[in-house]
Amino acid sequence: MGSAPASETIYLPEGVRTAVKLLVVGHFAVGKTTFVGALSEIRPLRTEEVMSQAGALVDDLAGTRDKTTTTVALDFGRLTLNDTLVLYLFGTPGQQRFTELWQDMTRGALGALVLADTRRLDQSFDVMGVLEELGLPYAVALNDFGDGPAHGLDEVREALDLLPSTPLVRCDARDPVSSTEALITLVEHLLNRTGELEHT
Repeated sequence: MGSAPASETIYLPEGVRTAVKLLVVGHFAVGKTTFVGALSEIRPLRTEEVMSQAGALVDDLAGTRDKTTTTVALDFGRLTLNDTLVLYLFGTPGQQRFTELWQDMTRGALGALVLADTRRLDQSFDVMGVLEELGLPYAVALNDFGDGPAHGLDEVREALDLLPSTPLVRCDARDPVSSTEALITLVEHLLNRTGELEHT
């Protein structure tokens, strides 16, 4: 597991039989582009643009003083999870004005990983609300920025009003191992849900 050099992984292994589309979602500047880039075994597709003064008038830039670019369409990456399963990762733009765009991206997706920031937990509600309206299952991963409040997972679960069945984990979007573990948590959640639906 983990990312391999792009030049060695352009083509899928012959044994791959299942491809899964997953979304990586979250509010503005929560680390989605970093997460997809850390995991992708191919050179990730990015649609980043330099942030402008006009955008500053409509985007909440609190806590993002070092951010100079932003995703305006999507990030795309690929991760071969094992000999038979490949994940296609679609990172969505975080600004609220792009919500309609990423809603279209949910078509064909099996589920979503919501990246959250303990410094701005309240900004995750709109993202999770859209997923729930669309009926798309998700897990939540707290991206560790190092300077955020050190809340316990139980406190965060309560603050986000998560269902007991919704997975909540910590990750570092810069670290392929940590990010892979977060994705595996999502995939296991989706597989469990599929099994439960088949038995109802």
